[in-house]
Amino acid sequence: MKKVLFVLMFVSIAMSAQKVKVVKGDYGFLKGQTAVNVEFVYDNLKVMKENLTDEEYVKERSSELNEKSKGKGDTWAKKWYSSRDNAFEPKFIELINVVLVKQKREIDFQEGLTDAKYTLIVDLVWVYPGYNVMVSKKGAKVSTVLKFVETANRENVVLEMTSENAPGDVFGGSFSNEDRIAEGYAKTGKTLAVNIAKALKKM
Repeated sequence: MKKVLFVLMFVSIAMSAQKVKVVKGDYGFLKGQTAVNVEFVYDNLKVMKENLTDEEYVKERSSELNEKSKGKGDTWAKKWYSSRDNAFEPKFIELINVVLVKQKREIDFQEGLTDAKYTLIVDLVWVYPGYNVMVSKKGAKVSTVLKFVETANRENVVLEMTSENAPGDVFGGSFSNEDRIAEGYAKTGKTLAVNIAKALKKM
Protein backbone atom coordinates (compact mmCIF):
# COMPACT_ATOMS: atom_id res chain seq x y z
CA MET A 1 0.00 0.00 0.00
CA LYS A 2 2.81 2.42 0.91
CA LYS A 3 4.52 1.59 -2.38
CA VAL A 4 1.35 2.42 -4.30
CA LEU A 5 0.95 5.72 -2.47
CA PHE A 6 4.58 6.62 -3.20
CA VAL A 7 4.10 5.90 -6.92
CA LEU A 8 0.92 7.98 -7.01
CA MET A 9 2.67 10.84 -5.24
CA PHE A 10 5.59 10.65 -7.68
CA VAL A 11 3.24 10.69 -10.67
CA SER A 12 1.33 13.63 -9.21
CA ILE A 13 4.55 15.61 -8.72
CA ALA A 14 5.77 14.75 -12.21
CA MET A 15 2.47 15.87 -13.76
CA SER A 16 2.63 19.24 -12.03
CA ALA A 17 6.34 19.71 -12.65
CA GLN A 18 7.64 23.05 -13.75
CA LYS A 19 8.52 23.42 -17.42
CA VAL A 20 11.31 25.83 -18.36
CA LYS A 21 11.90 26.53 -22.05
CA VAL A 22 14.55 28.72 -23.65
CA VAL A 23 12.89 30.96 -26.25
CA LYS A 24 15.93 32.97 -27.27
CA GLY A 25 19.65 33.12 -26.51
CA ASP A 26 21.82 31.13 -24.10
CA TYR A 27 23.65 31.48 -20.77
CA GLY A 28 27.02 32.41 -22.26
CA PHE A 29 26.72 36.10 -21.34
CA LEU A 30 26.84 35.19 -17.63
CA LYS A 31 30.40 33.87 -17.81
CA GLY A 32 32.58 36.22 -15.77
CA GLN A 33 29.64 38.18 -14.35
CA THR A 34 29.50 38.68 -10.58
CA ALA A 35 26.21 40.58 -10.26
CA VAL A 36 22.87 40.73 -12.04
CA ASN A 37 20.18 43.33 -11.45
CA VAL A 38 16.63 41.95 -10.90
CA GLU A 39 13.30 43.58 -11.66
CA PHE A 40 9.79 42.20 -11.18
CA VAL A 41 6.83 43.17 -13.34
CA TYR A 42 3.12 42.29 -13.23
CA ASP A 43 1.73 44.17 -16.24
CA ASN A 44 0.80 40.99 -18.14
CA LEU A 45 -0.64 39.05 -15.22
CA LYS A 46 -3.61 36.72 -15.69
CA VAL A 47 -5.16 34.84 -12.77
CA MET A 48 -7.03 31.55 -12.38
CA LYS A 49 -8.16 29.18 -15.15
CA GLU A 50 -10.48 31.92 -16.39
CA ASN A 51 -7.48 34.13 -17.20
CA LEU A 52 -8.85 37.09 -15.28
CA THR A 53 -6.82 40.27 -15.35
CA ASP A 54 -5.21 41.29 -12.08
CA GLU A 55 -7.81 44.04 -11.66
CA GLU A 56 -10.73 41.70 -12.41
CA TYR A 57 -9.49 39.08 -9.96
CA VAL A 58 -8.94 41.54 -7.12
CA LYS A 59 -12.35 43.14 -7.66
CA GLU A 60 -14.11 39.77 -7.74
CA ARG A 61 -12.27 38.27 -4.77
CA SER A 62 -12.55 41.42 -2.65
CA SER A 63 -16.29 41.62 -3.25
CA GLU A 64 -16.72 37.95 -2.36
CA LEU A 65 -14.83 38.31 0.92
CA ASN A 66 -16.53 41.59 1.85
CA GLU A 67 -19.91 39.88 1.53
CA LYS A 68 -18.83 37.31 4.08
CA SER A 69 -17.32 39.85 6.46
CA LYS A 70 -17.27 43.62 6.02
CA GLY A 71 -13.77 44.92 5.32
CA LYS A 72 -12.24 41.46 4.92
CA GLY A 73 -11.97 41.83 1.16
CA ASP A 74 -10.30 45.23 1.42
CA THR A 75 -7.73 43.80 3.83
CA TRP A 76 -7.11 40.88 1.50
CA ALA A 77 -6.59 43.20 -1.50
CA LYS A 78 -3.91 45.15 0.37
CA LYS A 79 -2.16 41.90 1.26
CA TRP A 80 -2.43 40.66 -2.34
CA TYR A 81 -0.39 43.61 -3.57
CA SER A 82 1.98 44.00 -0.61
CA SER A 83 2.91 40.31 -0.81
CA ARG A 84 4.79 41.04 -4.01
CA ASP A 85 7.37 43.15 -2.19
CA ASN A 86 7.16 41.27 1.10
CA ALA A 87 7.04 37.63 -0.01
CA PHE A 88 7.09 36.77 -3.74
CA GLU A 89 10.16 38.77 -4.75
CA PRO A 90 12.31 38.07 -1.65
CA LYS A 91 11.64 34.32 -2.01
CA PHE A 92 12.80 34.31 -5.62
CA ILE A 93 15.98 36.26 -4.85
CA GLU A 94 16.73 34.21 -1.74
CA LEU A 95 16.50 30.85 -3.51
CA ILE A 96 18.39 31.80 -6.66
CA ASN A 97 21.30 33.05 -4.55
CA VAL A 98 21.24 30.15 -2.08
CA VAL A 99 21.44 27.59 -4.89
CA LEU A 100 24.17 29.49 -6.77
CA VAL A 101 26.27 29.67 -3.59
CA LYS A 102 25.85 25.93 -3.06
CA GLN A 103 26.89 25.36 -6.67
CA LYS A 104 29.94 27.60 -6.08
CA ARG A 105 28.81 30.16 -8.64
CA GLU A 106 29.60 33.67 -7.44
CA ILE A 107 26.85 35.64 -9.18
CA ASP A 108 24.78 37.87 -6.93
CA PHE A 109 21.18 38.49 -8.03
CA GLN A 110 19.65 41.53 -6.32
CA GLU A 111 17.24 44.38 -6.97
CA GLY A 112 18.70 47.84 -7.39
CA LEU A 113 22.01 46.79 -8.94
CA THR A 114 21.69 49.41 -11.67
CA ASP A 115 25.43 49.30 -12.39
CA ALA A 116 25.27 45.60 -13.30
CA LYS A 117 25.76 44.91 -16.99
CA TYR A 118 22.68 42.70 -17.19
CA THR A 119 19.18 42.81 -15.73
CA LEU A 120 16.84 39.88 -15.17
CA ILE A 121 13.19 40.83 -15.66
CA VAL A 122 10.82 38.41 -13.91
CA ASP A 123 7.42 38.88 -15.54
CA LEU A 124 4.54 37.10 -13.77
CA VAL A 125 2.15 36.14 -16.59
CA TRP A 126 -0.19 33.64 -14.93
CA VAL A 127 -0.93 32.42 -11.43
CA TYR A 128 -3.27 29.93 -9.84
CA PRO A 129 -3.33 30.63 -6.09
CA GLY A 130 -4.44 27.14 -5.03
CA TYR A 131 -6.54 26.53 -1.92
CA ASN A 132 -6.60 24.86 1.47
CA VAL A 133 -10.03 24.22 2.93
CA MET A 134 -10.77 21.62 5.55
CA VAL A 135 -9.51 18.26 4.21
CA SER A 136 -8.96 19.46 0.64
CA LYS A 137 -6.01 21.46 -0.63
CA LYS A 138 -4.19 22.27 -3.85
CA GLY A 139 -0.89 24.04 -4.37
CA ALA A 140 -0.36 27.21 -6.35
CA LYS A 141 1.01 27.36 -9.90
CA VAL A 142 3.20 30.22 -11.06
CA SER A 143 4.11 30.96 -14.68
CA THR A 144 6.67 33.60 -15.59
CA VAL A 145 8.67 34.94 -18.50
CA LEU A 146 12.32 35.29 -17.49
CA LYS A 147 14.14 37.80 -19.63
CA PHE A 148 17.80 38.82 -19.37
CA VAL A 149 18.52 42.17 -21.02
CA GLU A 150 21.41 44.59 -21.18
CA THR A 151 20.81 47.09 -18.38
CA ALA A 152 21.89 50.01 -20.57
CA ASN A 153 19.96 48.76 -23.61
CA ARG A 154 16.74 47.00 -22.66
CA GLU A 155 15.96 46.20 -26.29
CA ASN A 156 18.90 43.80 -26.37
CA VAL A 157 17.48 40.55 -24.98
CA VAL A 158 20.36 38.10 -24.45
CA LEU A 159 18.28 35.28 -22.98
CA GLU A 160 14.54 34.73 -22.71
CA MET A 161 12.79 31.76 -21.10
CA THR A 162 9.29 30.72 -20.19
CA SER A 163 8.71 29.01 -16.86
CA GLU A 164 5.32 27.30 -16.68
CA ASN A 165 3.42 26.02 -13.66
CA ALA A 166 6.10 26.28 -11.00
CA PRO A 167 4.46 24.44 -8.07
CA GLY A 168 3.91 26.37 -4.87
CA ASP A 169 2.99 24.89 -1.52
CA VAL A 170 4.14 25.08 2.06
CA PHE A 171 5.17 21.95 3.96
CA GLY A 172 2.19 20.92 6.03
CA GLY A 173 -0.05 23.19 3.98
CA SER A 174 -0.94 26.87 4.26
CA PHE A 175 -4.26 28.69 4.36
CA SER A 176 -2.63 31.73 2.72
CA ASN A 177 -2.78 32.09 -1.06
CA GLU A 178 0.14 34.46 -0.86
CA ASP A 179 2.35 31.97 0.99
CA ARG A 180 1.70 29.33 -1.66
CA ILE A 181 2.44 31.74 -4.51
CA ALA A 182 5.66 32.81 -2.75
CA GLU A 183 6.77 29.17 -2.78
CA GLY A 184 6.12 29.10 -6.53
CA TYR A 185 8.48 32.05 -6.84
CA ALA A 186 11.02 30.21 -4.70
CA LYS A 187 10.77 27.17 -6.97
CA THR A 188 11.26 29.37 -10.04
CA GLY A 189 14.37 30.98 -8.56
CA LYS A 190 15.76 27.59 -7.57
CA THR A 191 15.18 26.06 -11.00
CA LEU A 192 16.74 29.02 -12.78
CA ALA A 193 19.81 28.83 -10.53
CA VAL A 194 20.24 25.11 -11.22
CA ASN A 195 20.03 25.74 -14.98
CA ILE A 196 22.57 28.56 -14.75
CA ALA A 197 24.99 26.42 -12.74
CA LYS A 198 24.70 23.53 -15.19
CA ALA A 199 25.26 25.80 -18.19
CA LEU A 200 28.28 27.56 -16.70
CA LYS A 201 29.83 24.23 -15.74
CA LYS A 202 29.98 23.30 -19.43
CA MET A 203 31.80 26.52 -20.41
